[in-house]
Amino acid sequence: MRGRTLPGETAADFAQAIEGLRAARLRPEVRLTEVPAPQRIAPYAVALTGEVVGSIGDEELASGRFVLLHDPSCPEPWEGAWRAVTFARAELEPEVATDPSLGEVGWAWLMEAIDDRRLSYCAEAGTVTRVVSERFGGLADRVTTVEMEVRASWTPLDGRLGEHLLAWTDLLCTIAGLPPLPEGVVALPGVRR
Repeated sequence: MRGRTLPGETAADFAQAIEGLRAARLRPEVRLTEVPAPQRIAPYAVALTGEVVGSIGDEELASGRFVLLHDPSCPEPWEGAWRAVTFARAELEPEVATDPSLGEVGWAWLMEAIDDRRLSYCAEAGTVTRVVSERFGGLADRVTTVEMEVRASWTPLDGRLGEHLLAWTDLLCTIAGLPPLPEGVVALPGVRR
């Protein structure tokens, strides 16, 4: 992961954060790739895309983006110097399209992922969107699809930035339909759901 050239102590803080992201131990189904970070939101940023793949033909089960921002001036809405900005999306079963609690469930999955890692955070905000695609005309023979999108941001307060990345990957795995793994357990290859 690359960062921008940084002066003094802030450079060390950001370099340490990047090392924390690199040291995160991912589930084997999760693949991360560094991508260009946004340039105008904060003085320092790193961005990763992620995908959860199945064991059969590397089928993509979920995908998203994790951006870590650092602004030593501590912008007021952030309530701190760091900000995690995330996006996660996955296709769900068509039956859930009409479930009125789908948004609440998606948000609960994120909060549980963060809380299960015993992370300190504040100023959490976000949206959960369901996208129902019905096809007509020449596409009428294709099934209706439902996607869930969770867009969220929060301010990490504990310096455990790699763990915040892992909480986001836990969310990706949850919306992909993968069961949670207890500490120290390795996933065996298998079929989705």
